[in-house]
Amino acid sequence: MRYILFDLDDTLYPKETGLMDAVSERISKYMELRLGMDPLQIEGLRAEYYQRYGTTMRGLMANHGVDPEDYLAFVHDIPVEEYVAANSALAEMLAGIELEKDIFTNASLEYVHRILDCLGVRGYFHRIFDIRTLGYINKPDRRAYVQVLKALGATGGECLIVDNSIRNLEPAKELGMTTVLVGDDGAGCVDFAIARVTDLPGVLSKMNNLVNFSLLKRR
Repeated sequence: MRYILFDLDDTLYPKETGLMDAVSERISKYMELRLGMDPLQIEGLRAEYYQRYGTTMRGLMANHGVDPEDYLAFVHDIPVEEYVAANSALAEMLAGIELEKDIFTNASLEYVHRILDCLGVRGYFHRIFDIRTLGYINKPDRRAYVQVLKALGATGGECLIVDNSIRNLEPAKELGMTTVLVGDDGAGCVDFAIARVTDLPGVLSKMNNLVNFSLLKRR
């Protein structure tokens, strides 16, 4: 194992902060104000685009010619410091992991930086694979994961990925990555499930024990 890929929203910070609810409200507001859509139809259209494209943004780009930069600037125009605060436990956890730690997210770089600064953990991440880096191809599109592996010069087996969405972990698992689900929406077919991201060292310890046991059996 060489790399750990961390999702950002509802993964590095608890879902209970309400930040993603605020982002969701901004998305609906964008569709209403920028595109003139009927508020009563927005929820259904968002659900459709989520199923077909993985994100509302991708659906709006494909069907309404939306400028992704205008969209990202609008939906991320949120005072994130009102939702997310410095997390010493998270910083301590990240500091104790020697593997390269990277961010892999459907969000924009500016938004990522703001969140990481609020959490006090920006310096622990080597690279950030944001939606622009991926050419606006978002998770769970398999092409996004392939791009990340290519940029790292790595195989799937050399990566562990941490995300709060089973849907986002499925393509990673197909590519050979070790998958870790954060949250309580069911373990599915992932390799490990943890309640919060700071429980990750326990996963790494289990993996190390499995490797050591395998080596002993070969002797």
